[in-house]
Amino acid sequence: MKVGIVVFPGSNCDRDMYHVLTDVFNLDAQYYWHEKTLPKNIDAVILPGGFSYGDRLRAGVIAAHSPIIKDIQKIANKGIPILGVCNGFQILVESGLLPGVLLKNESLNFMCEWTNLIVENNKTPFTNQFKLNEKIPIPIANGEGRYYVDDETLKQLKKKNQIVFRYSQVVNGSSNRIAGVCNEDGNVVGMMPHPERAVESEINPIDNKPSSLIFESLLVKMGASN
Repeated sequence: MKVGIVVFPGSNCDRDMYHVLTDVFNLDAQYYWHEKTLPKNIDAVILPGGFSYGDRLRAGVIAAHSPIIKDIQKIANKGIPILGVCNGFQILVESGLLPGVLLKNESLNFMCEWTNLIVENNKTPFTNQFKLNEKIPIPIANGEGRYYVDDETLKQLKKKNQIVFRYSQVVNGSSNRIAGVCNEDGNVVGMMPHPERAVESEINPIDNKPSSLIFESLLVKMGASN
């Protein structure tokens, strides 16, 4: 299974993601520079965290106009699994692949701490091994992580089961405590917390198993597809 990790100027979690995919889950992961194209035989794509273009103008907005985004939009329409983490989530939103917008945290401060997520949708390629309402201890690290949608969009997200993760408590002022969403087809998922920083017991002081299920879900999904 070939997984592409898209690298933008300012990405800083691409190597963490590569380590987890290759060393922990034995996947064939490769880096793809944002000016390049994706191969036709790609099985999944991950947009890692970081500060693409230094978060100039708005987090993710410049990266959303990178040449590789056209390829990502095409494969999204084919149902190929795509995961955006933190800045990757911001890029997916800015490129129109996911609804909503990411704003500055309510505190106006950069947040770096552990929190808990609640699984709201276990039908996506990245959540199929979870039970509904399962809790995930996981770290966040962002300054513009407050997910916002208007009331009508929130209503549609609930109706179409597009809310994937919620914070277990108010963290940054996100609408309805939303921490992650998916597109209507469910194959494109964006989340602000960092699962790649929580899957190994050496760096997860609470419980690394729940975060591992995000990547194990992808393995199950791709195994069922092949």
